[in-house]
Amino acid sequence: MGCCIFSEDKLKVNRRQLKRIIQELSKWKAPATILLSLYIPPGRHIGDVLNLLRQELAITDNIKLKRTRDAVKRALSAAIDRLAMIRKNPENGLVVFSGVNVETGDFICLIFSPPDPVPVYFYRTDKEFHLEFLKDMVEESQVYGLILIERDQATIGVLKGSRLMVLDEIEDYIPGKHHKGGQSQRRFDRIIEQLVQNFYKKVAERAKERFLPLLNEGKLAGILIGGPGYAKYDFVEGKYLDYRLQSKILTPLYDVSYQGESGLRELVMRAHEKLKSQRYVGALKAIEEFKLHIVKDDGLAVYGDEDVKNALRQGLLKVIIVHEDRRDVDQLVDEAKNYGTECHIVNDEIPEGEWIKKTFNGIVGILRYKVQIA
Repeated sequence: MGCCIFSEDKLKVNRRQLKRIIQELSKWKAPATILLSLYIPPGRHIGDVLNLLRQELAITDNIKLKRTRDAVKRALSAAIDRLAMIRKNPENGLVVFSGVNVETGDFICLIFSPPDPVPVYFYRTDKEFHLEFLKDMVEESQVYGLILIERDQATIGVLKGSRLMVLDEIEDYIPGKHHKGGQSQRRFDRIIEQLVQNFYKKVAERAKERFLPLLNEGKLAGILIGGPGYAKYDFVEGKYLDYRLQSKILTPLYDVSYQGESGLRELVMRAHEKLKSQRYVGALKAIEEFKLHIVKDDGLAVYGDEDVKNALRQGLLKVIIVHEDRRDVDQLVDEAKNYGTECHIVNDEIPEGEWIKKTFNGIVGILRYKVQIA
C-alpha cells in the first residue's frame, strides 16, 4: 500500500472501505514511535491542527536516533502537506495516518473522512497506528439478542449485521416425570419445578451479562426467544429476565427445533419479518434462492465474472451477491444501485459465504428472467 491521497471531493469513505483500511493499517508495525495517527473531530479548524503539527516538526531535532528522527519528520511533513490542501474540515471530521515501514521502505500517508463523526481530538506517534476510534464505526449499530430455551437446555447468541454468534450454551440435568403417585409424586414434582425455575434464573443471569452492556450502549434493538416447547412461554411469562431486558422481548415467540448455532439460524429465519433490515437475513435468503435455481437448472442462476457483470450492465440481474473480499466490491455495489439490482455483500461468517468466494470467485447473480447473456 503506497502513498494514498483522497482528493477533497473524495475524502469520505464508507464502512466497507473503512473496514479494509483498518485491516491494512493493523499490519503496520514499527520498532520505534514513528507511525503518526491523527484524529480531527468536526468543528476543529484545520489551521489550528497545522500549527500544532508544525510545532511538532520543529522539535523533532531533539530525537537522538537519526533513523527515528528522519522517519518522524517524513511522517509529519507528509501529513502537513496533505492537510494544507484541504480548505475545510468535513462534516464528520478527518483522520490521518502517516509513516514509513523501516523494513520495506514503504511509505503511507492516508487522509479521509470516516462514515461517522470523529469522536475525539487525538495525536500520537507510536509503534503502531491507533485504530481504536475507528473500529466501532464498522460494527453494526443494531444488535439482536437471541435466546433458545428448553427446561434443561439453552443457547444465547446475537445477530449483528452479517454475523450470527453463539455466546453461551447452557445445560442442566432435570429429572423426568415421577410416576409413583400420591404425596411422593407431588413432592417430586415440586422438586423438579424448582430445578426448572433455577435453570431459568441461570439462563436469565447469563443473558443479563451478555445483553445489558449492549442495551446500555444503545445497540440492543430487541430480543428474540424461541424453543421447541412451552418452556419459552414459561420463561417469558415468569419474567425471569432483568426488567430492562424483558421490555426488549419481541413477539411472537418462535417454535425452533434445535439448540446451538443451527437453532439460532432457524430462529433468525423464522423471525425474518422482524429482521428485514439485517444483512444476514437478506443475504441468506438470496443465497438460498440462488442455490434453488442451480438445483432446478432453470437458467436463472448466473455465475462467472464476465457473465455476472454483463448481465448486471444489461439490466438483467434481479439480485447480485458479492463477497466483501473482492477488490471491485464498491464498484459493483454502485453499479447495482444504478440498475435497480438488489445487492448483498457476504463474508465468511455467513453460511455459504466462503462457498460463494471459493467456488464462484465471490460473485453470483439471479436473473430477472431467463435470457441469453451477450
